[in-house]
Amino acid sequence: MSGFGHFDRRTALKGGAAAAASVALTSALASPSSAQPAASGTSSIVTGYRELQTGIGRPSAERTAALANLNRVAKAYHDSMTVGDGPLWKDLPLGPGSDFTTSMYARLRAITVNWGTPGGALAGDPAVLGRIKGALELLYTSDQYSEKTAEIGNWYTYEVGIPLYLLHILATVADELTQDELAKYLKPVLKFSGDPNRRTNNPNVVETGANRADKSTISLVSGAMLGDVERIKRGVGAFTDVEGGGAASVIAKLHRAAGDGFHTDGSFLQHDTVPYPGHYGIILLTAVASAIHVTKGTEFALPADVRDAAYALVSDTFAPFVHAGALMESVRGRFLSRQGESAHDIGHQLTGAVVLLARSASGKRKEELGGLAAKWITEDTFAPYLEIPDPERFAPGPDLVGIPGIEFAQELLATKIRPAPTVATHRVFGQQDRMVHITEGWSASLGVASTRISRYEAINSMNLHGWYVGDGSLYVFLPKAKGHFTDAYWPTVDPQLLPGTTTKSGPPPKLESVPLTGKDHCGGVRWDKRHGAHALDFVSQDGTLTAKKSWFFTPSGVLCLGAGITDSSGERIRTTIENRNLGENGTGVLLADGHLVEGSESLRRKRWLHLERVGGYVLLDDAEVTALREDRTGTWRDIDKGANTKGTTVPYTRRYQKLVIEHGANPSNASYAYAVLPAASVLETIASAWAWRVRSNTATVQAVRLWDATLLANFFAAGSVDEVSVSGPASVALGRTAKGWQLAVSDPTQRQDVLRVTVRRKTFEVPVKDTFGATQVVRV
Repeated sequence: MSGFGHFDRRTALKGGAAAAASVALTSALASPSSAQPAASGTSSIVTGYRELQTGIGRPSAERTAALANLNRVAKAYHDSMTVGDGPLWKDLPLGPGSDFTTSMYARLRAITVNWGTPGGALAGDPAVLGRIKGALELLYTSDQYSEKTAEIGNWYTYEVGIPLYLLHILATVADELTQDELAKYLKPVLKFSGDPNRRTNNPNVVETGANRADKSTISLVSGAMLGDVERIKRGVGAFTDVEGGGAASVIAKLHRAAGDGFHTDGSFLQHDTVPYPGHYGIILLTAVASAIHVTKGTEFALPADVRDAAYALVSDTFAPFVHAGALMESVRGRFLSRQGESAHDIGHQLTGAVVLLARSASGKRKEELGGLAAKWITEDTFAPYLEIPDPERFAPGPDLVGIPGIEFAQELLATKIRPAPTVATHRVFGQQDRMVHITEGWSASLGVASTRISRYEAINSMNLHGWYVGDGSLYVFLPKAKGHFTDAYWPTVDPQLLPGTTTKSGPPPKLESVPLTGKDHCGGVRWDKRHGAHALDFVSQDGTLTAKKSWFFTPSGVLCLGAGITDSSGERIRTTIENRNLGENGTGVLLADGHLVEGSESLRRKRWLHLERVGGYVLLDDAEVTALREDRTGTWRDIDKGANTKGTTVPYTRRYQKLVIEHGANPSNASYAYAVLPAASVLETIASAWAWRVRSNTATVQAVRLWDATLLANFFAAGSVDEVSVSGPASVALGRTAKGWQLAVSDPTQRQDVLRVTVRRKTFEVPVKDTFGATQVVRV
């Protein structure tokens, strides 16, 4: 797997095969005089890359406020830096394979960018420049990062992480360095990233996804600094894998399940089995946007079809998973646990990349990109994009966030571009086992897993409490709780009781890297933009607990069904309806059939529940529900101990409201049925308590009828419900449209060739081979 050591891009202030590789390395280490004559576009590439670090000098009150906050941190790094024979900072020791090398370059980058930013506290100071040069020389001559350095530990540190930070530094001070000095400091970059197409420490590995995009950028920019035309061209070509015939192109769409990169249904995966639009996909998009920016108007400009493909990715892959400017938890992988990369932080990175893309686009595409960026900037009132109040959280990282991000965004907003409206959407991304349901008032997504997609990713000492995020977690996003998952949620939430999951009360399973499940059945069907069904054939990581789980999505809420819940471990089995972060010392009245619930209480035979400022819950069977309001304390270090990403040990306390269905110990064929009504009032909750029509809730089929008689059903095997029968596992929707009766079918197992569906004694054969869970529509 590639890219396991991706550095923290928002907390920069915090914290051929062997023969081809040999040729590339020999060429890379040659003297500058052996490079080809510089083309006219090389200097503009370096200038463009400097803009991405220091901005364009566009004044505004927001820029001034942000710069004042950023100055404080950059100056602190500068004042605590000692340029001599020892380490630059006492807490970052020098040494081969140091876990702290990335942090050294990150801090030096902060100082350097502040020096190069007009109005910065260190701006233009010759003494500061001298110390920057001294620090560069020390890191080079001490072999902390030089052509003599050996790759010890994580390959990513040497081949991508440090080179990017170093290029940010060199681009900022390029005019103050001689060509010989530039060439010297770039020698390790050329050694470790000589070929953007392949892994240097293992040339048999072809780079893919975000790693390839980053290496392409490294080749492009370092080539420009050296005046090496061939290296620039190789970097540009690597984006679409010219040397490999396009097989590893970062913008190509794969028509298969799993595998790094973008997929034909809009999915994006990294590390083969992890849905990653909420991190690596954005890293890739940012690299492409940056390359378009720096090469614009030069002979090295990315081809028009590559630019157009990049523009189209925004609305297809990323925008569906953005709520109020933040990325949804279901597509953020292990970065859930990173203190410096909350959903809003990575949302800011996406916004910055889209703003930059809009700068280079034209016509309708520019309007579309600008409208999305304006929407996210306008809606993100929890962590405003144009404010950087806390540089330890909203740092001027290398991805357009900070002064350049503010300036580019305000340039866009000054055009009076109209923010894109919120449009009701239900989409199934079968190639990454994800779905999203968007209404004008609230949104939702599921964290699920299968034999194709991992339950979670927990590597590099990150995501240490991620055991159950892929076991059916129902993430609900509310307009009045935009910071719910950012506000210390992951270090304080009870990780064994995530909403939507069915879990055991005992110790969690052993944390693995990217565990898959033993079940194929994971997916659903789209009926229309406001309705859909999703199903999961669930098995716990240790294999003792099994269940059939369904979610039926409507404009007013999500109906949740579970059946066949069976376990032999002896532990208590629970299904979590809600585990809501109410904030520090949070309040909110909880009612159960009109009765005020306080503290801990066992609720029996209740029909409805309502949590103030959150929404309602309808109980559709005689479940025993435990309601518990509790304060929980945790630290970010508890869930992320990574060398360059680790969280702080500062304790956070947040208040939670839990609603948990008790199935008891060793249940056999237990079930549940409830509806979640986001943002519903008490009256709306009461009124809907009798509106949900469950037609079946068994281990074979789970089905509901909507108000207009539309049937939504998940079949886990061949079976029947009402007027519909199927030949095998399927998700089915049947109803009347303006054009007559319509049948929608998908294969959540992604294993079958044909599904035979019988409706009112008429059988339809629906081809599903190689559809990867996509909905197939049939007129009946």
